[in-house]
Amino acid sequence: MAGRIREEDIALVRERTAIADVISEHVTLKSAGGGNLKGLCPFHDEKTPSFTVAPGRNVFFCHGCGKGGDALSFLMDVDHLTFVESVERLASRAGIQLRYVEGGPSPVRAQQQGQKQRLVAAHAAAADFYAGQLSTPGARLAREFLAQRGFNRAAAQDFGCGFAPEGWDPLTKHLRQQGFTGQELVAAGLAREARSGSLIDRFRRRLVWPIRELSGDIIGFGARKLFDDDDGPKYLNTPETTLYKKSHVLYGIEHAKREIARQGRAVIVEGYTDVMACHLAGVKTAVATCGTAFGSDHISALRRLLMDTDAFAGEIIFTFDGDAAGQKAALRAFEEDQRFVGRTFIAVSPDNMDPCDLRLAKGDLAVRDLVARREPMVDFALRQILGKFDLDTVDGRVEAMRRAAPLVAKLKDREKRPEYVRKLAGDLGMEIEPVQRAVANAAAPSATATAAANAAAVRADSPQARVEREALKLAIQVPVLAGPMFDAIDEEAYSTVELRSVRAAIAEAGGAVSGTSGVVWIERVRDACGDLTGKALVGELAVEPMLRDGDPDPHYVSVLLARLQWGATDTRIRELKSKVQRINPVTSKDQYLALAGELFSLEQHARALREQAAGGL
Repeated sequence: MAGRIREEDIALVRERTAIADVISEHVTLKSAGGGNLKGLCPFHDEKTPSFTVAPGRNVFFCHGCGKGGDALSFLMDVDHLTFVESVERLASRAGIQLRYVEGGPSPVRAQQQGQKQRLVAAHAAAADFYAGQLSTPGARLAREFLAQRGFNRAAAQDFGCGFAPEGWDPLTKHLRQQGFTGQELVAAGLAREARSGSLIDRFRRRLVWPIRELSGDIIGFGARKLFDDDDGPKYLNTPETTLYKKSHVLYGIEHAKREIARQGRAVIVEGYTDVMACHLAGVKTAVATCGTAFGSDHISALRRLLMDTDAFAGEIIFTFDGDAAGQKAALRAFEEDQRFVGRTFIAVSPDNMDPCDLRLAKGDLAVRDLVARREPMVDFALRQILGKFDLDTVDGRVEAMRRAAPLVAKLKDREKRPEYVRKLAGDLGMEIEPVQRAVANAAAPSATATAAANAAAVRADSPQARVEREALKLAIQVPVLAGPMFDAIDEEAYSTVELRSVRAAIAEAGGAVSGTSGVVWIERVRDACGDLTGKALVGELAVEPMLRDGDPDPHYVSVLLARLQWGATDTRIRELKSKVQRINPVTSKDQYLALAGELFSLEQHARALREQAAGGL
């Protein structure tokens, strides 16, 4: 068994890892001012970005769900790795040789990797094996299939196409020779048990495409039938595994992610060859689902890349066949689309051809034109709804209005609703007033819910609470500057249990005087917190900008900490004055004099603090 990784090596990994680079593989980040970056949180569904990254301190925090930490904790949460697996992955990325407390150099690879990394490695080895098989005589039909669809050798190599050879277990034997166990191959979905108990390859005599996640790791395969005597389905995908969740996966996402983020656009197609055709035709934002309908988990993945928020409208273009099945799929996508804020379109080929067939028949320009001629999804959906009713009759017009009104009411862009009300009234041949009422009635429940949510979100912090937070931010973000001045003020100066718990954690971590700026110190404070609320607050304070423009200096620290003590002292003075007023100076003379003396001393101290804090914040 591998020993424990040395603490100094873990600290080195944290210091040498650029957290923005790691997170950018999963989330589109944009400048948020003050050196911070913002994006849509990968851990919960949100419309407005609350996920903040502070590159200067190598930490992140989400103000929406409270998750925060460094690159290690981000990988643990987003990729479901253990702490050791996260350290090992980032160490490899940074070129750091890890040392273990028990046994010197790193253990061998098979011992070093956790289950997930072992399965990823098995997929990578399988992809290499399949790619090599594509040039063999047995793969002639696979090569012909690709060529007939306009894909040359370079395109096949770019998308990692391969061939699963004939025979019961050539891949299984190959991977076992590389050190993978039968149990790992079954867990990866690469092999399955036969009735005899032996293992056989899941994919045989098929053209295969590797399916990757955002990071680029291969997590599964899609396989297309080539031979007439193959009695399996036309397309066969990897089954659900710890790596492969078909409702989350988008084929081609590793090719498209940068262009999706750059262009603010994603094109959704239906198959592997459609993705390849689009990319070769210059539509480099194309992705496809893998054996399942486009759903909410796919939306969540895309929205993070598109930065689809109230402030930024990403563009999503669905391409479907023009037949009845394609129209049904488009309408289903529209229902899911209501979770998008972005503008959503549909592109349907007039000849009912998918992008791959269209490229073959009419060339690359025709594919680009298909996308360019996109139609707003709401227009398409309204036309499909109205087409089901006889608009020459009163009953038909009224029923069509009832069915179409909720669709207009769902539009995220409220400014478009009046225009679509007018359009719907014109299409129906009705006066605008009844259509307006129908849309308003359909929108009423959601409007009420939105108003309630906004009212619940209103909260005002007191000036003293802001000072207390700022003091803790100093100790967490720039402990060298806060130093002994901060440490001299105990947790009683803080007005809430949460803030006091963070102050106690800073003391437990050795105090600001022992800290150095950066992620190692921040994680030490977080680890010292005894509860999840405190840990989350440390993460929040680690990325929250200072109230002051520019970097804090010793004068700012002096003024701020004077304000902190002044607020706490004023609170104590008010408490003492109240107590003194309730005491009879004749019957309780000693207690009265003691409290009066303490009050006099505190008032003098408060005056000194006021003078020190006169510089303002």
